[in-house]
Order: sequence, then structure tokens, then C-alpha cells
Amino acid sequence: MDKKLRFGLIGCGRVSFKHIEALVNNYDNAELVALCDLEIEKAELLKKRYIELLDKKNVKINSVEIYRDYQELLKRADIDIVSIATYSGTHAEITINALKSGKHVIVEKPMALSIKDADEMIETAKKYNRKLTVCHQNRFNSTVQKLRKAVEENRFGKLVHGVASIRWNRNDEYYRQASWRGTWEQDGGTLMNQGIHNIDLLQWMMGPVERLYAEADTFLRNIEGEDMGAAVLRFKNGAIGIIEGSACIYPKNLEETLSIFGEKGTVRIGGVAINKIIDWKFADGLDDEEEVKKEANYEDPDTVYGYGHTPLYRDFIDAILNDREPYITGEDGKKAVEIVLAIYKSRKTGLPVKFPLKDFSTLDMKE
Repeated sequence: MDKKLRFGLIGCGRVSFKHIEALVNNYDNAELVALCDLEIEKAELLKKRYIELLDKKNVKINSVEIYRDYQELLKRADIDIVSIATYSGTHAEITINALKSGKHVIVEKPMALSIKDADEMIETAKKYNRKLTVCHQNRFNSTVQKLRKAVEENRFGKLVHGVASIRWNRNDEYYRQASWRGTWEQDGGTLMNQGIHNIDLLQWMMGPVERLYAEADTFLRNIEGEDMGAAVLRFKNGAIGIIEGSACIYPKNLEETLSIFGEKGTVRIGGVAINKIIDWKFADGLDDEEEVKKEANYEDPDTVYGYGHTPLYRDFIDAILNDREPYITGEDGKKAVEIVLAIYKSRKTGLPVKFPLKDFSTLDMKE
């Protein structure tokens, strides 16, 4: 790769610093030229951080313009890629407008809060011949890549069941920090916000979903959405899945684990950001468990976001320069959203939900 692509970042809140790190780590092919946020102070702080990080690499940058209105940013013909890190309820509208303006798009999870919006994002990318990827960055973890390869090589034999557990703490102060959090209109609950990464990994390993049944409720937090939910899934290959997501764990984050169980294999991954293989056992005896852990595991990152944004950016840049599909497509992003929305529909109706889910949104939970 020998071309430098120009980026605009819309949304300078909680996760935006991971996008800044990814841009800095890919500076040979990526240059930030614009930032946008409704709160200009946040954009100013992020600009300062970007400059400081590049300064450590002895790189002096050109001007980074700051905008309050993202539509003004989109008018810039010199921007190749827009990264969207705003709150969830705005992802679809901003993505669609960015694609129509000729920009490629990296959008944070969840890509949308409705099936209709997710479909429109995917179709707009195709219509305007633009690339679209969704930040399910944990797919790039060395631990997850190792597991994925074992699945692809059929080392598990017949898959029996898989479990995605998200046992975290998000207190009322967290929800008070931003009025959109936990609302049906702009966010959803714990499964849509905190749980969707692990839900994405579960379905990626286990395959398409046939149906699910769920229970969820708001127990402790002062929010509209669920602060704890659970679901049982039946995959098309016959295997069973279990999803458990909670923001009520006392007194702090306990664990996030992904477990895959098959006829001839057991793998369990945990850590702060799915970064440590806990169990790696296969009947074929092709590798040593401790050696695999030594090779794939890495120290807990500072945050639950992990280190996956950097390789995600690298892949997306390469996809544009070589005109191929990104590793994570819009269709991939929709699958995780569809599962969470099916959980919400099952909660609302008290009935199992069959796939594909034709249409449903978080707003339907308000009715």
C-alpha cells in the first residue's frame, strides 16, 4: 500500500480515541483531516490527542479542521473515508448520507437499531459503489482468529453448543453521563450496547440462527432498555447457543467469555476483551494447549475495546486500495443486530422468533 487516504471522524466521545489510535498506527496510509462533534470541546481534545500521538512518532501534521455539523464535513471532496463513532441511534442516517456523498464508511457497532436501516445501509453502499465496514474489532484478536481457524478446519467435529457471557457493571452514573444511553430510541439495552461484540462472535463461530427464545428485563438501572437479558438459540446446523448479558454485576466488570463446545473439541476464551484462551482441547492432538495459549494470548488491554481497531483500519484501507470486500462487511454487522432485535421481539411477545427477522426495531419496544 503506497497511497495515503484521508479520513474524517464524526463523533468524539467515549470510543473515539480508539479510532485516533488506529489512524496513528496506520499513518503511512491514513491521515485525519477533519473531526466533527456537537460539542466542539470534545473535538478539540481529540485533535490535541492525535497531534500528541503523532508527535511521539516525530510526525508533524497538516491542519485538522473541526466541524459541528457533519453535513459540512461530508461536503469535502478531499475526504475518502468517514469513521462514525456517534451514539447508536444516529449511525444509520449518518452512514447513508456519507455513502451518498461518495465516502467509504467505518461505522461503530451496532450498525443500526432496525432491520430496515441496516438493509438500507448495505444497499446504499452497493448503489454508490462504496465500501462499508462495522467495528466488530474483536474478530481480529489473535485468540479469536485461532478459534475461527479451528472452526473452519472442522476440528470440533459436530458443534453441540456455544455460550456468550457478558458479566459487566454499568452503574447509574454511566447512564447519567449521556442521556441517549439505555433509551429505546437511541441505544437499546445491555445486549445491544455491551453484549453485541460477543453475540457477533458467537454467531460467527456457530453459523446462521434458525430461531431463538429470550427473557430480559430492567432490574437495577434507571434505563428503558434491559440491564440483563438471556436467550437460547437454535442454529441451522442443529447446535444450541446461549447468550447472557448483564450490566448488573456487583461491584465491577467480572468477565466476558466465549465458549464453543463440540464433539471433538472445547475452547473457552475470556479476558477483558476476549484476549485470553482459557481452554483449548481437541481430540486430534495437533497442538499443545500451553503452546497455543503462549502464542495467542496477550495482556489485558486498558479498556474493553481492546486493540482490534488498528487491524480493522488496516484491512479497510487495503480493501479500498485493492478494490476488495473488507474482512467485516455490512452484512456481517447486520447479523449481530438481527439477533439482538430478535431477542427484543421475543421478550415483547413471549414467543420464540424465527429467522430471518423481516423487520423490527428498538422503537417497537416503546409501543
